[in-house]
Amino acid sequence: MLKDATVIDADGLILGRLASCTAKRLLEGESIVIVNAEKAIISGSKRRIFEDYRIMRERGSKEKGPYFPRMPDQILKRTIRGMLPYKRKRGREALSRLRVYIGVPSDYKDANFTTIEEASSTRLSSFRYVRLGEVAKKLGAKFEEE
Repeated sequence: MLKDATVIDADGLILGRLASCTAKRLLEGESIVIVNAEKAIISGSKRRIFEDYRIMRERGSKEKGPYFPRMPDQILKRTIRGMLPYKRKRGREALSRLRVYIGVPSDYKDANFTTIEEASSTRLSSFRYVRLGEVAKKLGAKFEEE
């Protein structure tokens, strides 16, 4: 459990916007915990999203990589990592202040969740989207949804 961490509920938040806002806050020195990673959404057509993630997963080789994660919490963390200068000390330190969870762990059940207005989607019914958990299951992840 991170001390003085901002807890964000990813349920219904757009993946890319959530990642960019989180990356910016991490670089400013904030500690962040993201819960319900499997409920984040990716906008676009289902077929195109599944195809794009399948290509990312199959790129490289088993021996050499690059390795792309299957679990939704790791996919979200990898997306945020892509928006950080993770090969430099500043980026590595920022990434170490991030925790991402599937569901809500017992440590954070009573926490006050922070909302990110830029990442929230109020018109869920009016555009096409896929939940990150669906993408992860299509990639072969095995996890329990709450």
